[in-house]
Amino acid sequence: MSKKLQGDSPGTATQTETLAQMIKINHRNHSMNIGIPKEVTFQENRVPLTPSAVQYFTANGHKITMEAGAGRNANFSDNQYSEAGAQIAYSNKEVYECDIILKIDPPTRKEIELMHPGQLLLSALQINQLDEVLLRMMMDKRINAIAYEFLEDDSGTLPIIRAMSEIAGTASILIAAEYLNNTHIGKGELLGGFAGVPPTQVVVIGAGAVGEFATKAALGLGANVKVFDNNMYRLRRIQNYFGFHLYTSTIHPRVIRSAMESADVVIGALSGKSARAPVVVTEEMVMQMRANSVMIDVAIDRGGNFETSEVTTHERPVFKKHDVIHYCVPNIASRVSRTASYALSNVFTPMLDEMGNLGGFADFLRLKPGVRKGTYLFKGSLTNQNLANKFGIRFHDIDLMAGMFL
Repeated sequence: MSKKLQGDSPGTATQTETLAQMIKINHRNHSMNIGIPKEVTFQENRVPLTPSAVQYFTANGHKITMEAGAGRNANFSDNQYSEAGAQIAYSNKEVYECDIILKIDPPTRKEIELMHPGQLLLSALQINQLDEVLLRMMMDKRINAIAYEFLEDDSGTLPIIRAMSEIAGTASILIAAEYLNNTHIGKGELLGGFAGVPPTQVVVIGAGAVGEFATKAALGLGANVKVFDNNMYRLRRIQNYFGFHLYTSTIHPRVIRSAMESADVVIGALSGKSARAPVVVTEEMVMQMRANSVMIDVAIDRGGNFETSEVTTHERPVFKKHDVIHYCVPNIASRVSRTASYALSNVFTPMLDEMGNLGGFADFLRLKPGVRKGTYLFKGSLTNQNLANKFGIRFHDIDLMAGMFL
């Protein structure tokens, strides 16, 4: 059920948020004290709660403390949050006095030093980049910590990863369209298909959520799309969804090379099973591509799918190699930070709302197996098997620990 909420700016309509819990005010068993610090990580522009979500929480007796400027990069002002009922703090020390810390990126050393025992942290973990020293600091402080990228909903899906992947897939095609035209360094073409004009040739490597939404956007503009993946279930699913006019294939170097030679746009969206994304496109294949074609490596945060990829930034997003335009910016969702923030808020709000209804984190953890899958610290004990193996730290079974509350 959808409801249009007034609260992002008084007197103006806001985006529709599908949060059934926002329809009425309920009596709570547990009042929450939530702190939202300003992100300090380079190029992170998102915020976990929108002003309308804050308005909902404060109207139901919860306290929200926002660090000044926390929503600025997503185009939400301090005044909007203040009018929604949030307390604006001008130091992150005040924010970290809250019982629950809700943020996007993992905490820094300075932020962990401000945390206190028993606190609940809800943020990304980024397991491949995690510093053991910082992990042990949180363990010593007996922190409870949830990695939102591992959270599962009741259907068994990863809602945050799914939402950000959908945004990245759609955005990748729009970015490609920008760099095909004359405004930048492209060849002066409009991405799509028109009567009497050959359609744009798009190659999508990876048939997961990113690939699915990149395909959807490209087909919607009238492009010819070829999708490659070695997962036959994903290929069947995407072809059944879009129809048999969509070309799909498993990944064979010769077939990929042939598709690349005629491609105007190539999207790298294959994650693979290991920590490092598989390299599918070789430098030799790139050398055979058309001049001023565009390659978007969405998998760059895990090493990239193209051998010629190099990490770029939002300020300097592209470079040319072998006369082919490469866009290799990690965290594409942060490029459209307002939309991404709405998507994050639509996941966090009902989750925190249910936690409050159930009486707090311990009962929430006991009753929600999907939340247990995202919990990597419980009262300072390490409950993530991969982290335990990586750092040689004793592992505690979260299901057994949660059962203690029965």
